[in-house]
Amino acid sequence: MILDDIYTELIAEHSRNPEHRHHLENPTLTERGHNPSCGDEISLELKISDGKISDASFTGAGCAISQASTDMMIDLLKGKSVEDAKKLTKIFLSMIKGEEIDENEIEKLEDAVSLKNISNMPARVKCATLAWHTFNTAIQK
Repeated sequence: MILDDIYTELIAEHSRNPEHRHHLENPTLTERGHNPSCGDEISLELKISDGKISDASFTGAGCAISQASTDMMIDLLKGKSVEDAKKLTKIFLSMIKGEEIDENEIEKLEDAVSLKNISNMPARVKCATLAWHTFNTAIQK
């Protein structure tokens, strides 16, 4: 099995069976994200205490890429400090933009690295980045 096939399967699995698609009880932050070009939308719910993301979830609807990316993002950021989450978000967004990034930095993205080739599909970039931009908006408030 080649790497692209593994990545495709990871995206499909996160889209079909998103572990984090549910509501949180008493979230600290809730932020809605919407991609007007395709209609994807999410509602990101975060619990933050002592500068750490203790829990996160999402609801919403959209294409496989937006839903998988959201689920992968939560897998990655849950349990991290807000500052570390911001750094990981910056790495992800740089990767999707096709910017030069050190491979050691990209490896920090875990499953989300499977979305790297989205940078070659401009029409899908907004799908992959919806959750990550929504996260940035939520923590800036």
